[in-house]
Amino acid sequence: MPKLTIPSPSMVHYRGGTAAIDRGVYPDIEEFWADLSAAYAAEITALGELGCRYLQLDDTSLAYLNDPAQRAELAAKGDDADAQHIRYIRQINAAIAGRPEDMRVTTHMCRGNFRSSWAAEGGYDFVAEALFGELDVDGFFCEFDDERSGGFTPLRFVPPGKQVVLGLVTTKTGELEDPDDLKRRIDEASKYVPLDQLCLSPQCGFSSTVEGNAITVEEQVAKLRLIVDVAQDVWG
Repeated sequence: MPKLTIPSPSMVHYRGGTAAIDRGVYPDIEEFWADLSAAYAAEITALGELGCRYLQLDDTSLAYLNDPAQRAELAAKGDDADAQHIRYIRQINAAIAGRPEDMRVTTHMCRGNFRSSWAAEGGYDFVAEALFGELDVDGFFCEFDDERSGGFTPLRFVPPGKQVVLGLVTTKTGELEDPDDLKRRIDEASKYVPLDQLCLSPQCGFSSTVEGNAITVEEQVAKLRLIVDVAQDVWG
């Protein structure tokens, strides 16, 4: 089934923050949030009418907010950094509430992927309870390719029935991961989420911007082949 990927509602707000919203247009900031979710809801309805049944919302903010340095930047702009993820979760839920019953929605969360570099660090601990427990999506694509991404303990908040896609294979370099290491890490994650709710993928795209990452096409193919082989071994 083809997957359509669009930026999450959160990304409209995250970089500029509340300071970037024209108060001449929105003297009441709640009207901005209501309009934002309504615009997304209309788009998702239109996509559903066109046949879209798998929608991914790319949301780096929900990963960035785990980084104290990122939260400090938000606070300096006048935003409530400690509760920003709660607001974002609420707005995403409002945006997708009217989706077709047979449309599956997932969210992808990474910490930056520009020219093989990154922008934030830290595990999912800060947002985990609200993110996994309250965000009304069907699956979570999570970045777990290095120590900067933290451990699997935040996954203990994932409820039954929701999928977690473990981004264990890095897209930032061409070095090929050891399949046994990947299987060991999947086994470790299964201590917090049942194996049948887990999947395997790259940690992000191979080219998040036009410049791309420091990785060749051949290396990309090898990584995708590795993921398929490991998935066949683990899940059959």
